[in-house]
Amino acid sequence: MRLTAPILAAFLSLVPLLPSDASISSTSPVGQAGLIRARLADANRFRDHIMVVAHRAGWKENGQVVRAENSKAAIDHAAAIGVEMVELDVRRSKDGVLVVLHDETLNRTTTCRGEVSDAMLATLKACRLIVEGTGIVTDETVPTLSEMLIHARGRILVNIDNKLEPEDLIEIVETARGLDMADGILIKTAIWNDERLDRARAVIDTIGPDVAFMPILADDAVRDAAFVDRVAQTFSPQAAEMIHWRRTEAEPLTEAGGPLFSPRARAVAVRGNFHMWVNTYPITDRPEGMVAGGRGDGLALAQGQPEAVYGFWIERGATIIQTDEPEALIGWLDRQGYRRHYGGGDSEGSADGTAPAPACAATSRDTSNDGGRAIMASVSRR
Repeated sequence: MRLTAPILAAFLSLVPLLPSDASISSTSPVGQAGLIRARLADANRFRDHIMVVAHRAGWKENGQVVRAENSKAAIDHAAAIGVEMVELDVRRSKDGVLVVLHDETLNRTTTCRGEVSDAMLATLKACRLIVEGTGIVTDETVPTLSEMLIHARGRILVNIDNKLEPEDLIEIVETARGLDMADGILIKTAIWNDERLDRARAVIDTIGPDVAFMPILADDAVRDAAFVDRVAQTFSPQAAEMIHWRRTEAEPLTEAGGPLFSPRARAVAVRGNFHMWVNTYPITDRPEGMVAGGRGDGLALAQGQPEAVYGFWIERGATIIQTDEPEALIGWLDRQGYRRHYGGGDSEGSADGTAPAPACAATSRDTSNDGGRAIMASVSRR
């Protein structure tokens, strides 16, 4: 599922060098998305560049909702400011069409009411997206997955947050393939024990190796690098989404980053050549930074401590950050020297010519990983 070094080198030699905010046709077969995909596929080569993912496609600025979530307008803005990837939430209409909407119901984000799964596509196409909490009704209606993939094609990658069952990833991928977008998406599913690993493996075996896959690992169940290593060896993922829980406000901020960002886990990521992904966005009505050990966007921006959040996670190996504040995050990363321009310099080592930090040694031991279902309960709120 990974580009080999010779193939990657040949690929890069053919790709035109473009700035991160280049205006590229959505029909471009490579475009900016191809450059981003090359960095996604070779984490070790680009560990001095932090990739940014816009949660729900990028709906907030300074803690306020300014765009309809999961909208084409949000994709346009994310692509324009240099975001590498937008997250899109996928559900299914009553007549079986894959659509993009975060909640189970239409109530919060559209002009309609009721369950998404109870509405035919024709009905959903009469539901206009709203900018939550503002009274603004947009001209966009509930989009299909196909429409959103076409809109993003060539400009930005799409992280699929599948609100259905793992097996539905097969149809999601077929939809992308039909649009020549198999290399433009990143699919994922939660894995917390052997049963979930086997279930995910069956799905990915059916899909094939041409689509980037990312396991979601949460430290309520996965607490040892040995299991992370097993997952990595099974799937050869491009990234692993790591969740470090902070369930109540009474819990202190994480001091070490949790077991999934331990030195051993970081060594597994280097050995497996995959990105460590952290989520800093808030979850509604939950403690700040709930999925990042308390170190989330609110602490970084509202409380003015970006180093205590973004710097903290970068120091512990994170090379992809999913946020509700992509523009502010990119600005901070640029000022700190954590971004490499897409217009050139994609050679080995850091932008200043130094080599990437060396990997630390790792050891493994067997572990049992049961439970972990709390992550699935959180997925519908993320």
